[in-house]
Amino acid sequence: MSLVPSLARRPAALLLTVLSGGLLGAKAPALPFRPSPVPGGVAVVALPGKASPRVTYHGEPVLVRRSGQGWVAVVGIRLSAKPGVDHVEVEGREVPFTIKPKRYPEQRVQLKDPRKVTPNAEDEARIAREQALIEPAWKAHPEGSIPSLAFQRPVPGALTASFGMRRIFNGIPRSPHAGLDIRAPQGQPVRAPAAGTVVLTGDFFFSGNAVFIAHGEGVVSLLCHLSKITVTQGQTVKAGDLVGEVGMTGRASGPHLHWSLSLNDARVDPRLFL
Repeated sequence: MSLVPSLARRPAALLLTVLSGGLLGAKAPALPFRPSPVPGGVAVVALPGKASPRVTYHGEPVLVRRSGQGWVAVVGIRLSAKPGVDHVEVEGREVPFTIKPKRYPEQRVQLKDPRKVTPNAEDEARIAREQALIEPAWKAHPEGSIPSLAFQRPVPGALTASFGMRRIFNGIPRSPHAGLDIRAPQGQPVRAPAAGTVVLTGDFFFSGNAVFIAHGEGVVSLLCHLSKITVTQGQTVKAGDLVGEVGMTGRASGPHLHWSLSLNDARVDPRLFL
């Protein structure tokens, strides 16, 4: 009997236990996050064979972990993904998994600067230049870095905008919120949520002062809207190291920290890893 269909009907907590050793084998370390195979979530896909395979999803390399006597793919799912059956590529073979539907709430924000909602031609040119720098940062794979997948909050504080919210700025719909916003006072220290390498820093049109940390194997954090950046590109950081201070630079209506987390170039809900 196939194991995969039966897993789809199990609760998330039991699914995590099953895929991390409960049924696939004993003594495997538990995966330190909550699987949630929805747009903006993370799927755990059991892989065929007993050797660690090369896995891709929509052309992007996927993180693979041992689970029991076999291996699983830890797949980041984009917010734009459609519910239904999808698949990862395992050395030329398709392995299916199911994306479940999820509806995110709506958020309305009023900004004082209309250009942060509707950029002018000069702004658009700047945004295009910045995207050319940012896109490689989301795909960074520092050699030898192995992410633990256990993260800590970069700052304490209440969430002011949760992941996936459908955002409306000054009455105009814009892209969904691809991170967590954490309320914090101006100047509050911002710390690395996990060990990694700083692959990009800068002052960007939407993100303001931002730090990209590559944790390894395509797992990347963005910490932005900072008032100050205290790390440099190429610097290695440990979990809890100071990387900057809370601010309201870029497209922000008040002081807070925005934290995005990406797997295989798909922004996912950081709360799954806390």
